[in-house]
Amino acid sequence: MLGLRALTAATVGAAAVLAAGFAAADGHGDKPKYGGHFTYVIPSKAPPSLDAHRETTYGVIHPVRPYYSTLLRVNPADPSSDVYVCDLCLGDVPEPTNGGKTYTFKLKSGVKFHDGTPLTSADVKASFDKIIFPPEGVSSARKSFYMMVDSVTTPDASTVVFNLKYASSAFIPALAAPYNFIYSKAKLDADIHWYEKNILGSGPFILDEYQSGAQITGTKNPNYYLKGLPYLDRITGVFANKESIQVQALRGNRASAQFRGFPPKTRDDLVRALGDKATVQETDWNCVLLATPNHSRKPFDDVRVRRALTLALDRWGGSEYLSKIAIVKTVGGIVYPKSKLAATKEELMQLDGYKADLEASRARARELLKEAGIDLSKTYILNNRAVDQPYKVVGVWLLDQWRQIGLNFEQQVKPTGPFYASLREKGDFDVSIDFNCQSIVNPPIDTSKYLSSDINPANYSRVVDRKMDELYNDMLLEADPAKQRVKMRTYEKYVLHDQVTQMITLWWFRTTVHRSHFKGWKISPSHYLGQALDTVWLDPDADK
Repeated sequence: MLGLRALTAATVGAAAVLAAGFAAADGHGDKPKYGGHFTYVIPSKAPPSLDAHRETTYGVIHPVRPYYSTLLRVNPADPSSDVYVCDLCLGDVPEPTNGGKTYTFKLKSGVKFHDGTPLTSADVKASFDKIIFPPEGVSSARKSFYMMVDSVTTPDASTVVFNLKYASSAFIPALAAPYNFIYSKAKLDADIHWYEKNILGSGPFILDEYQSGAQITGTKNPNYYLKGLPYLDRITGVFANKESIQVQALRGNRASAQFRGFPPKTRDDLVRALGDKATVQETDWNCVLLATPNHSRKPFDDVRVRRALTLALDRWGGSEYLSKIAIVKTVGGIVYPKSKLAATKEELMQLDGYKADLEASRARARELLKEAGIDLSKTYILNNRAVDQPYKVVGVWLLDQWRQIGLNFEQQVKPTGPFYASLREKGDFDVSIDFNCQSIVNPPIDTSKYLSSDINPANYSRVVDRKMDELYNDMLLEADPAKQRVKMRTYEKYVLHDQVTQMITLWWFRTTVHRSHFKGWKISPSHYLGQALDTVWLDPDADK
């Protein structure tokens, strides 16, 4: 393979798989070139923190992922697949023992953090303990992904063992999540919150400078454990939450890529302007925008009011309209629509808010508001994020939909930090835009988003409903795929129809546009994947 020839003679095992895989992903058979300074735009303001264990936003992955390593990663030759490869671990992903309940990982030797200290199994254990068993006062956004894990042990400095309570096919995909940065145990021991404001990893690039909300710059790690990588000498991520600024940067060749995605009109405008200097990639997106009612505030503690909110939404019509102007498209339930576990259209149409007769649904919504004694002269608060696509667009749509049943909402648009502060700590909203955006498609784990808020801190509705939790656990533990699908429908109906603990708006559709001189990157169903940047490269000849 041409990509493989570009590597040094020391390239073996996973390094060869990674490099060859990403070279092949370019799709043109081009031989990767070394060198160059790659600049990309990050369509966000500064993230709430730099700690990926804590955060759920791409606003931390896009700038920070190139500076870290993970234990596993998605197969670089096909980031849409369910095949995973070792990053820090040695060889292939291990097969479980002990009836599927024990996974033993050997680590690559000689790996060092960027400050020169060795990376050992103690660092891997400390990182996953923080994710799976966070101490009091430490937030872990994906703690619920690892309900099957009993303990993490380290027999020696190069071995990590995950002991499960029960066998689970969802474990390895969860372990490969790109948020699972490996941190230094020494730093965590000194201050477990250190990584919220600092960056120190063992990834392909070494941090040069971070200007919060402005830019982040790094240089090639000469001691990177995947020999022959990275190809680039230098990377710079520029924060630009305004779409117009992102487009100007790409058109003016001041940036080569934006990894999150653009709406259809912007795609068309860029292609018209750049011609063959633009490369477009598209896919369905494992990301859905939610409308999350605050169960701790009246009248949204009343299921009749929540049902009225979902009954008012014209999801089918909204899909047709919004998909022309925003990065949303597919009508679906709580499961990624392309998954075998997802509801069919016929199944969805049995749920409130998805039925064919919109006027009948809205009439029922008005009846429920009257039954609940709602004061229609009052204005309620919709908390939203100051990001154009798709947050503000869908927020305006929601306000119009609820106005059709007599409810008035004021949209409070906030930068990412204050937006998350309202979601997490303050709870000063009636309904909030929220999202369930995951990396690897893993529906039994992805749908843990809807568990009670005291079990999953990433459920910002403040709901506590033990029946819902029991339905989830029943589905999660089901080994038979056909039976699991039936149980997923029961869980979904309870969340979206019976109790309306949260509301699905529309699933996203991902369209990326990058300069054609940027090579070796392949789109995936998630804007969290493919951001290590160790195997992408620049071809200066493509702009001639």
